[in-house]
Amino acid sequence: MDNLREGLTFSDVLLVPKRTPLKSRRQANLKTRFSKNVSLNIPLVSSNMVTVTGNEMAIALARAGGIGVVHQFCSVKDQARMIKEVKKSTCFIVKNPLTCTKDTSFFQAKKMMDEKGVASIIVVEKEKPIGIVTKRDYLYVEADCKIQDLMTSDLVTAPPSISLDDAKQILHKNKIEKLVLIEEDKLKGLITKHDLDKIDKYPFSARDKEGRLLVAGAVGVKDALERGKALVEAGVDVLVLDIAHCHSDFAIKKIKELKANFKIDVVAGNIATAEGAADLIEAGVDGLKVGIGPSPVCSTRTKSGAGIPQLTAIWDVVSVAKKHDVPVIADGGCKYPGDVAKALAAGASSVMSGSFFAGSDEAPGLIIIKEGKRYKRYMGSASYDNNHEKTEKLNGKQIEKKLDVYVEGVSKLVDYKGPVKEVIDALCKGVQSAISYCGSKNIQEMQEKAEFIKITSAGFQESLTHGKKLSD
Repeated sequence: MDNLREGLTFSDVLLVPKRTPLKSRRQANLKTRFSKNVSLNIPLVSSNMVTVTGNEMAIALARAGGIGVVHQFCSVKDQARMIKEVKKSTCFIVKNPLTCTKDTSFFQAKKMMDEKGVASIIVVEKEKPIGIVTKRDYLYVEADCKIQDLMTSDLVTAPPSISLDDAKQILHKNKIEKLVLIEEDKLKGLITKHDLDKIDKYPFSARDKEGRLLVAGAVGVKDALERGKALVEAGVDVLVLDIAHCHSDFAIKKIKELKANFKIDVVAGNIATAEGAADLIEAGVDGLKVGIGPSPVCSTRTKSGAGIPQLTAIWDVVSVAKKHDVPVIADGGCKYPGDVAKALAAGASSVMSGSFFAGSDEAPGLIIIKEGKRYKRYMGSASYDNNHEKTEKLNGKQIEKKLDVYVEGVSKLVDYKGPVKEVIDALCKGVQSAISYCGSKNIQEMQEKAEFIKITSAGFQESLTHGKKLSD
């Protein structure tokens, strides 16, 4: 074939170092976008895999400034619950705090609090707050009684327009942990010390307008609208239509349906070509997910013979997406922190990974001890194990007979990594170094100035560390 192209991946190239304006890599700005209307403070996304992103991973990524895509390999109810867990973990103002009347029994109020996962309840009379019951009011209460016998009626209140700094001062001055917000004698919300402490502790968190952590949720083509509706009602910020081969008539139809039914950003993937980008953008996507077979737990390329090396795929998709201001997510293929930098320099706005985050404390699953070493499971979404376990969960029973399913993925054990924060910090420092080496101040400038040089296999070997480690 005369027009046979060469496909490149991350290990085939290096970024050419240039004069930097930065005194330190820490000055490099990592702000970027996940989709058209959703911004991030770091360019990292955890993939929607069973052994990667549940609510704990999504919370950890958002607190660090990125975003997690909660997996769809469970019931709609379970996935919506995980989305709710992320959204209620922190906020500026609790818009609809739990309430009851003064005649409500304590046992009934406690049941309501337990169901909502909160430790306080506001007592109202015709929408007017008349008291509050917190954990310290009922900590040692064992007998039932009316809630009015436990409530603190001397409320400290403020208008809903109060600034967070002023709210902190009021909480400190009055030695309280809950500030009730009132306007025209009606309850308008609640500010808690717990939330303010989290905001201070995680200043670079990726949040929505109400101060809640950002979270994305994955949907498939079979139940896209049903699952999408439940996730939107749960508060999800972005819907991710996740299909192995998203450049299809059926996928395009689903994208149009999601955009027509929900006023929310829709990211779709995976694709690997400029043509795929053009068709999905025309259908209305707000972000494109790139990657056909680059994952270490994906066997698409060896099973089907189809795919494009990841760096070339990013370049091709970005060539179209950039014209329409549609962010690109590079999904898979990164083995080293430097690969993340190369993906971003090639034009991706963010990098999605499962392998970096699998094995961490926040990844779902138990720690497995084998031959004295600690591991966790890492399952490809198209693996047999993932298909089998998903079927068992949805049917609510164990299935002993082997399923007749076609698979393009594998399951394996990965080293236990500890807290995911350490992984995130290492990746971010690598990207900041790359921004500096490219003579830039931020990701966008790096994309403009980046110059790639193709290397040989010997050049790649030269890039690796050599010799026996001191820890060996």
